[in-house]
Amino acid sequence: MASGTSSFDPELVISHKFPETTYTYFERDAALYALGIGACSARDTLDAEELKYVYHENGQQFMQVFPTFAALFSLHSIPIETLIPGLEYDPRLLLHGQQYIEIYKPLPSRGRLHNTTSLAGLHDIGKAAIVEIETKTYGESGELLCMNRMTAFLRGAGGFSNSSRPFSYSNCAANRFAATKIPKCQPFSVFEDRTQPSQALLYMLSGDYKYSSLHSDPMVAKVAGFRQPILHGLCTLGFAVRAIIKCICKGDPNMIKSISGRFLLHVYPGESLITEMWLEGKRVIYRAKVKERNRMVLSGFVDLNGLTSSL
Repeated sequence: MASGTSSFDPELVISHKFPETTYTYFERDAALYALGIGACSARDTLDAEELKYVYHENGQQFMQVFPTFAALFSLHSIPIETLIPGLEYDPRLLLHGQQYIEIYKPLPSRGRLHNTTSLAGLHDIGKAAIVEIETKTYGESGELLCMNRMTAFLRGAGGFSNSSRPFSYSNCAANRFAATKIPKCQPFSVFEDRTQPSQALLYMLSGDYKYSSLHSDPMVAKVAGFRQPILHGLCTLGFAVRAIIKCICKGDPNMIKSISGRFLLHVYPGESLITEMWLEGKRVIYRAKVKERNRMVLSGFVDLNGLTSSL
């Protein structure tokens, strides 16, 4: 039994009502986020496909917003220190394992959004607990814009089951978030991009301050076992989805229907990311690896609303 979990009743937590929250942002925030995931970077600062994310290109009334910007909505919907009421754990031992996003409408370039949060899954795996938090985000007119499902591993928080059978609860199909199987054939498309040495610091300005010291403080990173501060997993996800929009969607972000990413390994700012993509119907299976270390750091899939005729 994990320390501090003897009085924790997982059955009661399932019906817990999380407080509703709001998330306000402006065009400047959306543009800063785009720069944080590598848009208009040193690779091609005049990329016509990405300038629309940072200013009113060709007189467009509103700037476009990257689909993965939606991930930021869920970060502020519930304090990371109290993901599960009554379950004691050390927030420093939390690992962000997976992110799933469904996009229902193009994200507005600015807005005051409304978030509702619920517990989507809770699993006791012995030495750790797996927590799934679902956040639905609504626009100012009440329309559902997107849904985020974040999976976190709480190391040291397992052992709370009240019977010999480990506790496990999920409100969705068991295979919905299974690990993506990478095809053995050659990828349909490959895209290489280089993160900047200051990438984590720039991305952090978008509002992803959770455990920012791990991404900014060299001493904290060394204590955690890294040679230097590491890149945010959601930033790596943004780089991968950028590659898919560029190579598969021909620059159209509105083709993105859903995004799934499983974080496998850290990325050091300044390293190069190679994103490999396989097209299976309207689904893009992808994986991203660090070129310098030849290690896979992210894998998943992106479902599309449609495909361009040239494909």
